Amino acid sequence: MMDFTAIDFETATGARDSACSVAVVTIRAGVMVDSYYTLIQPPQNRYSYFNTQIHGLSEADTADAADFAGIWPELEAHLAGQLVVAHNAKFDMGVLRACLTHHGLQAPAFSYCDTVAIARRAWPNLANHKLGTVGAYLNLHFRHHDALEDAKACAAIPIRAGRELADTSMEALARHLGVRIVPFQAPQAVHGGLFG
Repeated sequence: MMDFTAIDFETATGARDSACSVAVVTIRAGVMVDSYYTLIQPPQNRYSYFNTQIHGLSEADTADAADFAGIWPELEAHLAGQLVVAHNAKFDMGVLRACLTHHGLQAPAFSYCDTVAIARRAWPNLANHKLGTVGAYLNLHFRHHDALEDAKACAAIPIRAGRELADTSMEALARHLGVRIVPFQAPQAVHGGLFG
């Protein structure tokens, strides 16, 4: 599974000119092939702030953002039929559901999973599995709470976890079979051609 889409919503954390930003990163065969980022502007003079888990707008406030219906066609095209990965997916999917409900829009069919759960499975010994902690452990250098940067970090987590778990599984199988894993090396060219 190295084909998926990573998404991140960022609610405003004190900035009065934006309600929400959203970014999507498309991964194919473990490589980023596309990204989408946009700012969702709030209705004028609507600044009703609540304490959410990241001290931003509530889902309902974000849903009232004026531009969501306008950006939805492009966002929907990135999500339709995909496996969608998000960090703290409950929050991101909650914001998405609230926006869709508020604007009377229908979500496309897609499955989603949470990088917190992936990180807990892959790296159980970390003190916590927040994006900043996991990112530091994986040596990811990114601007946290920037939607596009966070979406890229979210994409890196299942890729790195998948590689590490695959390597671990192969090593365990090799030990069980009593064989040694040897790194693949391409054939060396010799005088007279590849096969001499």
